[in-house]
Amino acid sequence: MKGAYRDPVDHSRTTQPHAGESFIDTLWLPGLLLIALGVVGLVGVIAALAYNHHELLLVLSSIAAGLLIVGALLIMAEHHRVVRVERRWLDEHPSHPRHAA
Repeated sequence: MKGAYRDPVDHSRTTQPHAGESFIDTLWLPGLLLIALGVVGLVGVIAALAYNHHELLLVLSSIAAGLLIVGALLIMAEHHRVVRVERRWLDEHPSHPRHAA
């Protein structure tokens, strides 16, 4: 199997080259982990509301929002890296059928 870091795009086995991108490219994991922690933070916000701990709301909501935003930005940056790798591969392989698309 090829190195997923160098080229995580499946060029030959599917017509949907980015299908399963997050499974092949493990550099998505930090972003996914941060989003999971952000969701746990949102649960903490709901629990603080339920138990009337209003002093924790600002801190918990800020942390949860920050984790969600940073996680989404990491995933977006990694997807843009994968698209750049795919464009470079298509430039190096002009005879590939998808090159015209």
